[in-house]
Parts: sequence; C-alpha cells; structure tokens
Amino acid sequence: MALEIKTLKDAASLNIDWNLAPEDAVTLYLEWGNNNWHAEHAPVRSKDDFATYFVVDNWEEKPTLRLVRRNSEQAVDLLVLDLPKDLEEEFKKEHEGLKGLYSPSEKIKDWLKKEIYA
Repeated sequence: MALEIKTLKDAASLNIDWNLAPEDAVTLYLEWGNNNWHAEHAPVRSKDDFATYFVVDNWEEKPTLRLVRRNSEQAVDLLVLDLPKDLEEEFKKEHEGLKGLYSPSEKIKDWLKKEIYA
C-alpha cells in the first residue's frame, strides 16, 4: 500500500470514498461480515479490498485532517495536514472539544475537493 502523497493535489488520481465514515471503515475492515450486500459499501472479501477516505482526528489539541488508506490488515495515513483556520474553528465549535475521529463536514469536503481537483 505504499503511495507517495505529499500534497492534496497528489491525491487527485486516487479513488477517494467521500461517504466512508470512520465507524463504517471499522465495520467494513475490522468486523468482517458485519455489513450486508445491500449497504452503501459492499462487504470486504479479501485483504486486496481497500478504501481511501478522509477523517478529522480530534484526539490532540488541534484537529488534523488525515487521508487514510485501509484494508483488513492495516490503516496507513497517506497525508496528514492542518485544517484551514476557519474550518478548524468551525469544527471545534461543532464538536465542543469531544475527542475522536470524525467524518469531514460538507464544508471540509468542499474545500478538499476544490484543493484536490482544481
């Protein structure tokens, strides 16, 4: 799963799953068989199945954005970066300091898509 992603522009060629939430990734890749074929994401069938998605990591003082590639064996951060100040403040306000991994908001996704595909 070794990829060299140094900037958001480098992610333009990846098949990013914009709707995969961190909790869905756990269900798919760590709890095999816990989802069905009628769900938005088909069940994982082998270690060759993988997903690439963004999460906002709020375990530290400052939230960070992570581009993650996951299969049933590992999760690798392809890119870690800070949120722009306005999006960081909005995120902090919305989540009121609660620690965890979160799906990016629609505003964060819009910003990411603009940075990646513009």
